[in-house]
Amino acid sequence: MDTSFYNRFSEASLLEALQDTPAVLIHGSRQCGKTTLAQSIGARQGYHYISFDDDNQLQAAQADPVGFIQNLPEKTILDEIQRAPALFTSIKASIDKNRKPGRFILTGSANVLLLPQIADSLAGRIEIIHLRPLAQCEIAGKKPAFIEQLFNADFGQQSPSAYYRMGESIADILCQGGYPAAVARNTGKRRRAWYRDYIITIIQRDVQNIADIKHLDILPRLLALAASQTARLFNATDLASPFSISRPTIREYLALLEQIFLIEQLPPWHSNRLSRLIKTPKMHLTDTGLACALLGVDSQSLWQDKALLGQLLETFIYQELRKHADWHEDALSFFHFRNKDQIEVDIIIEQGRKLAGIEIKAAATITQSDFKGLIKLKDANGERFAAGVVFYDGEHILSFGERLFAVPISLLVPKLHIG
Repeated sequence: MDTSFYNRFSEASLLEALQDTPAVLIHGSRQCGKTTLAQSIGARQGYHYISFDDDNQLQAAQADPVGFIQNLPEKTILDEIQRAPALFTSIKASIDKNRKPGRFILTGSANVLLLPQIADSLAGRIEIIHLRPLAQCEIAGKKPAFIEQLFNADFGQQSPSAYYRMGESIADILCQGGYPAAVARNTGKRRRAWYRDYIITIIQRDVQNIADIKHLDILPRLLALAASQTARLFNATDLASPFSISRPTIREYLALLEQIFLIEQLPPWHSNRLSRLIKTPKMHLTDTGLACALLGVDSQSLWQDKALLGQLLETFIYQELRKHADWHEDALSFFHFRNKDQIEVDIIIEQGRKLAGIEIKAAATITQSDFKGLIKLKDANGERFAAGVVFYDGEHILSFGERLFAVPISLLVPKLHIG
């Protein structure tokens, strides 16, 4: 399969930004499709392309950053810009002299905005587009409508045949992940091989480009341990315990893995209307295919391990919804909720003053008790509460009370590509 076949739904946001912003940065993990997207736009709109994976270009940029930027064509793509951070000051100066929209498309496999001097130089001059691995709807070529349905509490217009019970194909989807090159491979064995090579490349190349790491050999093991803790409350002590290095060092390493978009933290939701809230973030890997490869599980062994299946399914749905949010008209914020009585909501999404809750179950049956956390959230927020959804492995959208719905997982996974 040709991975360039996939239309990225972020393309519309990129084209819109290029109409009124001097520079647009597409950032996200390596191999998620940033270069393909940038070159696709660039080929149609006459952009000159430079990659800093080319050591000659990198050396030239580092030797004379001012001259390098001054000598660029009017419209240029600078790929893997995090490898040449010295260019940002020169890009700022160039934009300040000529604020014509669409001059630069930058791509980066590390979150350069976490570096204060770079973030300051870009303020007001650049738009950021976070590109994640492929969403299931992108693979199927079907624009999603779930977030609109969620905030409108409207799940009543679908055809009954639109949904299906996924069964063991859930494990197949989780192991496949969303990286275009992995999705293009025909067997689970070949995908696992790709992910193994990917992890080696990330650790040996990208990490060393942005940080001086003394214990580089620890990172693959730390990332695998993080994979085993995905969708759980962040606990630096648990993550540090297998290693003979300090908790602060482990925190630094985890921050580095976050900077290269391999893990992320989901902050806790706060409200003065609810007491005894747990204020610890949750940790999620950014791709379940990567997590499965790190944990050494294939679809068959994952299907048999129901606890791990539940964790990875929660991470999968969280990441799918983050991708949907990237294309949504309004800004969305994501949280989780848990109190000291162990009442929880896996995902809370805020849109302006409205909020919605999401619970995730791998089971094919659903009961009123599965809505316990959502009901508490609804009662505490009144009209602010748009809707609550429990995803389950069923075939029908079911109402469980006012603005409360059971929704098939297959709503997020069109049938087209399963196999």
